[in-house]
Amino acid sequence: MIVSFQKRNLPHLYLTDGQYFITYRLANSIPYKLLIGLKSNPAEWDFQKYKRHFIKYDKLLDFGKNGIDYLKRQQFAAVCMETLHYPDGNDYKLICYCIMPNHVHLVFKLLPGNKGIDKIMQSIKRISARKCNLLLDKEGKFWQDESFDRWIRNEAELIYTIRYVLLNPVNAGLVIDWREWLFTYCHPDYQIM
Repeated sequence: MIVSFQKRNLPHLYLTDGQYFITYRLANSIPYKLLIGLKSNPAEWDFQKYKRHFIKYDKLLDFGKNGIDYLKRQQFAAVCMETLHYPDGNDYKLICYCIMPNHVHLVFKLLPGNKGIDKIMQSIKRISARKCNLLLDKEGKFWQDESFDRWIRNEAELIYTIRYVLLNPVNAGLVIDWREWLFTYCHPDYQIM
């Protein structure tokens, strides 16, 4: 197992194997004035501060009626779905995802010989951005540069994460049952609900 650590605004621990939870969002999906309210020093965080910060940030995304929400339209969600399935079987085994109106939650297991999480995500975001910008007849930034990523440490955390991803549209009040959300996928081996 090879480990690399990168730090931009968020810390990123990249391993060459294991399971990952990734969240990435549209550029301008959270207006700057709201993001300013979330600023703090991650170096001073304990687990509880991290958890509270994540919950606030997540609520801005889930209930974010303030920013861009292209992904609620089927043609944009379909582009994202296609790009998430493309690396399946090559770089990763796709476990589940949920495409929300302004962000995407993704869980996968890295396969041997993968090109690395940073390259995988760069490819997914680049290809989907190009196709979505064509649909919008515009140029420029489509996705926020940085993604949130978390290495899943054990089976209990994997089950918790899958439930979190699948229930995201329910918790956001978009549907009553997660299976009603058209832009959700869960591999049959991981059907836990």
